[in-house]
Amino acid sequence: MLIATWNVNSLNARMPRVEEWLEAVRPDVVCLQETKMSDAQFPGMDFQRLGYDSVHHGQGRWNGVAVLSRVGIEDVVSGFDDGREPDPDARALWATCGGVRVCSVYVPNGREVGHDHYVYKLDWLGRLRAHLDAHHDPDELLVVLGDWNIAPTDDDVWSAAAFEGCTHVTPDERGALARVKDWGLVDTLRERYPQSGIYSYWDYRNGDFHQRRGMRIDYLLSSRALASRCTADLIDRNARKGTKPSDHAPVMATYEVAVS
Repeated sequence: MLIATWNVNSLNARMPRVEEWLEAVRPDVVCLQETKMSDAQFPGMDFQRLGYDSVHHGQGRWNGVAVLSRVGIEDVVSGFDDGREPDPDARALWATCGGVRVCSVYVPNGREVGHDHYVYKLDWLGRLRAHLDAHHDPDELLVVLGDWNIAPTDDDVWSAAAFEGCTHVTPDERGALARVKDWGLVDTLRERYPQSGIYSYWDYRNGDFHQRRGMRIDYLLSSRALASRCTADLIDRNARKGTKPSDHAPVMATYEVAVS
């Protein structure tokens, strides 16, 4: 089973690129982030014509997450079931596809250290861990994937000095991410490729993509049970090229899973 994640940075603006990529790559499951659409605007029929069932959790101009699947979609849950008030943003969408539980996540950006949005980001990651604790088990076939807006280590940014004092790299953010991973999630791409210089995001400004000034903030975190079945990991850097690309590239993993 080939499972992918892609922050498309406005599905309306990027739909031709997404359709082209789906037809070329044919992943079994795709999680999208930052669709910037309401549920009513989401082009589910267009995806159906390409062979994908789909579900979407959106809020119009901001955020928005989706799951597309060629192997079925069941047990859909939006946000967190952690006994608290619903998340005000559309940032998490859970579904079971072909026997694998997936969660498309768009972790808050944080804006700047100390900002209310930064506090929200840390709390959001705590809620994700609480949801996992309450509803799932590391022995389950599960993957949480998407735009995490955190570079796990200094090896995941082109220059640690360039990001000093900024969000995405602070000890508090990395600690909150580590607590999510400690539930029993594995960053299979990093385990397979420990070297620096592997990125999934490049700012549009200043020619960052062509100068290889990027960050690895999009990844698949697989349960121990699913990670043991992972046979390949890839970032499709070519999808960041060409006309009107997203500033993120698709990230993929292949798992030896019998589709149920």
